[in-house]
Amino acid sequence: MKQVFWAVMIAICPAAVMAQDVFFLGETHDNPGHHVQQAERVAALKPMALVFEMLTREQAEKVTDELRLDAEALSQALEWEQSGWPDFAMYFPIFESAPGAKVFGAGLPRRDVMRLMKEPVEEVFGPSAEEYGLTIALPKAQQDAREEMQLAAHCNALPIELLPEMVGMQRLRDAALARAVVQAIDATGGPVVVITGNGHARKDWGAPVYLAKRAPDLEIYALGQGEEGAVAPAGEFDEISYSPPAEREDPCNAFK
Repeated sequence: MKQVFWAVMIAICPAAVMAQDVFFLGETHDNPGHHVQQAERVAALKPMALVFEMLTREQAEKVTDELRLDAEALSQALEWEQSGWPDFAMYFPIFESAPGAKVFGAGLPRRDVMRLMKEPVEEVFGPSAEEYGLTIALPKAQQDAREEMQLAAHCNALPIELLPEMVGMQRLRDAALARAVVQAIDATGGPVVVITGNGHARKDWGAPVYLAKRAPDLEIYALGQGEEGAVAPAGEFDEISYSPPAEREDPCNAFK
């Protein structure tokens, strides 16, 4: 029914929906319902390109038409089980929902992200860092709030001195997503759908900020996905949808 509703919405309100160039579809990574919602929307939107936070550029280049017909083969080609992301079975329907869309990877290898601890962002991201706004310091209130969120997300187990670097790493990943979107627009003309976590999809702090800096003429739509009975995802979105909560252990157990 959700897919039917979204398809009807597109048919009735094309100016409000299909006029967008880029759709950020946020998620909580381990929630199956969020991935169902993403697959349904991708099928309705029929994008020319899919950008995945979960894939590096090298992984995305391995995606072929033949592999997209076989979940196990595609998972093996992407070395998904070694990636640390949740079960590929939740993500495969997204690939199936847009069989003609070109796939782009926005993920950065961990070794590159960790370089940020010793090297300036211009060296890690590249010469276009300024174009994407990465060289602009955050307002103090936002910097402080983001450091507090990083501390809470890591169960208050991080050394305080690491928090600014953790925020910097998040910004680096946001800009990498934005860069992949620009590449996807240049290659296909759009529209582009971005599959990413809620934190990267938010329009006030996430990848849309860096995309707007680099490509201000693009129209951006952002979906945040929450869980029933829980607080809404933090940040600014054009829309928030809800799915049943996922069953999960206390993530703070890993820090005990």
